[in-house]
Amino acid sequence: MPFYQKRGRIPKKRHTMFKKEDGSLYREQVMGTKGFSGMQSILYHHNMPTAMTESKLLKSCRIEFEEQEGLVPRHFHTSEYRKSSDAVEGRHFILGNDDLVMGVVNPTEAMNYYYRNGDGDELLFVHNGTGKVETMFGTLYYRPGDYVVIPIGTIYRVIPDESESKFLVVETNSWITTPKRYRNPHGQLLEHSPFCERDFKGPEKLETYDEKGEFEVRTKSRGYLHQHMFGHNPLDVVGWDGYLYPYIFNVEDFEPITGRVHMPPPIHQTFEGHNFVVCSFVPRMYDYHPEAIPAPYYHSNVDSDEVLYYVEGNFMSRKGVSEASITLHPSGIPHGPHPGKVEGSIGKKETAELAVMLDTFRPLKVVKHAKAMEDPDYKYSWIE
Repeated sequence: MPFYQKRGRIPKKRHTMFKKEDGSLYREQVMGTKGFSGMQSILYHHNMPTAMTESKLLKSCRIEFEEQEGLVPRHFHTSEYRKSSDAVEGRHFILGNDDLVMGVVNPTEAMNYYYRNGDGDELLFVHNGTGKVETMFGTLYYRPGDYVVIPIGTIYRVIPDESESKFLVVETNSWITTPKRYRNPHGQLLEHSPFCERDFKGPEKLETYDEKGEFEVRTKSRGYLHQHMFGHNPLDVVGWDGYLYPYIFNVEDFEPITGRVHMPPPIHQTFEGHNFVVCSFVPRMYDYHPEAIPAPYYHSNVDSDEVLYYVEGNFMSRKGVSEASITLHPSGIPHGPHPGKVEGSIGKKETAELAVMLDTFRPLKVVKHAKAMEDPDYKYSWIE
C-alpha cells in the first residue's frame, strides 16, 4: 500500500540500537521489494529471523496443466469442490500461467504451521466465512467480501471460525497494488478513485509471541515447498513501520463508476500486478441514457484472457452460471452476453450482481483436475 503504517514499539532512528530491558538487542529486519528500491518495512524481532534449526525439501508445487485443446469459452462449477482442509494445503487450482495461479479453497481447519510465499504476493477473496490471519505484522480479521492481500515473504497462518468458509485464491509471481491511474505521483489515491485510504485496513493489532519451542514455517519458492524449523515462534515482532504489510479491502467499499452509456471493464479495476488486473463487479445503478443498453457489447479479448468468479446475484449478461462458478473467455475470439440478455437488460435501472474478474495479459492454461467440474456445453450456449 502507498501509505505509511506503524505498529508496536520501534526505536527513534532506524538502524540504531534498540535494547530489551536486559540490555540485549532486538533484531532488526528490513523487508523490502525490488532490491531496496521498492516498498519496504522494518521489523524488530525478539530473535534472529534467520535462526532456523532444521530445513528440508517437502514437495514440488508444480501444477499439471492439460494439453491445449480447441479455443473455446470454459465454465467450471467450483461449488462441486467440497474438500475441506486448511487455507494452504486445501487449495484447488483451476487456471494458471507463468504469472499466477488461481483456484478455490474451503478452509475449515486452523493451520498448525506457518506459511510464507517466497515467489510473490497472494490475494485471498473471502466468499464465505469469518476468521483471522495471524501474521508477523499483526492480526487481520476477515469476513465475507474481504480481499486479503499478503505481500511476498510474509509469515502467516489462517485460523477460520467454526463456519462454512470459501476463498478465491490468487498466487502471483509479482506484486499486487492499486491501479496506478488512481494514484498521484506521491502515491495518494485521487478523488476519482473508486476507493480511498480510509477503506483499507491493516493489521488490527500486533500480537508478540516471545516463546521457545518447535515451530514450523513452510516456504513456497522456486516451484517447491520447503520446511524451515525454528526454536522460537516466528511471530516475535515487537514493532514495525513502513509501507509493506498485509491489508484488507472489502468489496462493499468499492464505489462503482457509472455513465450514460455502458462503461468498459477497466472502471471496475481494483488491483493490478505484473501482466494481470483484478476487477470488482458490485451492485450499481445502470446506464441512464434514454436509449442505453445496460448489457455489455460483444467484444474481442485480442490481448487478454478474461476470468469471472461469480459471488452472488443474477449476473446480467450470463445464464447457466451459479454461485462460485468460474468462466474463462480466452483471447483470440469474441465474447459477450448470452441470447436474450441484451434485450432483457433494456429499461433495467440497477443490478445486484457481485463478481470478481481477473484479466491476464498472457494466456491461461487449465489445470488437469479442473476438467472434472467443467460444464462441457458452455461453449455452445450462445446458440439461439
